[in-house]
Amino acid sequence: MRFALLDDVTLNFSLREGGGVPVVFLNSLGTDLRIWDGVIAGLDPATPVLCLDKRGHGLSGEGPVSINSLAGDVVALMDRLGLGPALICGVSVGGMIAQALAVARPDLVSGLVLCCTGAKIGDDETWNARIDTVRRDGIAAMSDAILERWFSGAFRGERVAELAGYRNMLERTPPEGYAAVCAAIRDADLTEAAARIAVPTQCVAGSEDLATPPALVETLAGLIPGAGYEVIDGCGHLPCIEQPARIAGAICQMQARLA
Repeated sequence: MRFALLDDVTLNFSLREGGGVPVVFLNSLGTDLRIWDGVIAGLDPATPVLCLDKRGHGLSGEGPVSINSLAGDVVALMDRLGLGPALICGVSVGGMIAQALAVARPDLVSGLVLCCTGAKIGDDETWNARIDTVRRDGIAAMSDAILERWFSGAFRGERVAELAGYRNMLERTPPEGYAAVCAAIRDADLTEAAARIAVPTQCVAGSEDLATPPALVETLAGLIPGAGYEVIDGCGHLPCIEQPARIAGAICQMQARLA
């Protein structure tokens, strides 16, 4: 656990030093950097790894939020650490941040693994309703519906203790931080940007993902020149938690491609 003050916002991050192409992990809405633990365990222990909590999440501070500002935080931290070019792996909004980063600072990005994400996620009506609910009633009022989107039916039925733990992670996210990132997702359309991504990219979908269904991820793959696309069967919105070995495998395949 380390902290950096960047543009008047304190960011919590973890850094594992090593050799070879670094991997940078970018989290989803309502989660923190711990969601990548299982994936990291499946990588070569010598691989450099950077994880961070975005603004308003985990132990990071709050501040003005847009997809570009969140990408700017990653840029600033990578520049400060002298890290890159790196393989960027993002899930959900983390995948949107990764897309913006690849376009804004291609010198920092050697490849992308984009999990359960899109160039455009949801619509104004859906996000505004969620923002209103979290500000009025708190995240707990929505957590059952969110967990249903996050995880497959098998995970929710069989991995009860883990489900409770991730509910705690979600519900302990600062409400205003959560709402701010909801607004950032609502306001972002990376369709044009995705077409300008010029690094090897693999897009990964979960067959039971109710937040960013496979068709949305496949559409994103079609926008990015040369991008690959795969679906993980029996998996919801967070394959980094539900099937971490599959995401570690996708990263290892990309590392071999970049070697």
